[in-house]
Amino acid sequence: MVNQVEFNLRQKRRGVHLITDEVIQALPELPLTGILHLFIKHTSAALSINENADPSVREDMNRIFDHVVPENQYYFTHTLEGDDDMPAHAKATFVGSNITIPISRGRLNLGTWQGIYLCEFRNYGGSRRIVATIMG
Repeated sequence: MVNQVEFNLRQKRRGVHLITDEVIQALPELPLTGILHLFIKHTSAALSINENADPSVREDMNRIFDHVVPENQYYFTHTLEGDDDMPAHAKATFVGSNITIPISRGRLNLGTWQGIYLCEFRNYGGSRRIVATIMG
C-alpha cells in the first residue's frame, strides 16, 4: 500500500527547527511496518535528521551553514531576490530536499536522539510544503 499526503509546515524564522511533532501530526495512520519518505517542495530550505534533545545543536548547525556559505559574496550573480537567496539555494543543495525514515510497529523508527529538522535558509521563507509518501 502507498499513501501520499501534502501539508504545509508553519512559517519559521531563518534557522534549524525541530519539526518531528509537526510532521507526525500531519500524517495519516502509519502502517505497522514500512517507509516514510518526506520531500520539501522548495529550493531554499531543506530537510535533515539530527540531534533532537539539545537546542544548541540547532543553533550551531545554523552558524555552521552561515560560515560555510556567507551572504554578500562578490561572485554571486543570483541576487535579485535578496542577499539570503543564493546562499539559501547552496545550503539547501548541501543538506538535501528529502529524507527517508523506517516505520516499525506503527511509529517512526528514529533513534533515541534523532529528530526531523527543517533547515530554513531564507530570512522570510514563508510556509513550506512537504510531500509525505508512506509505503507499507
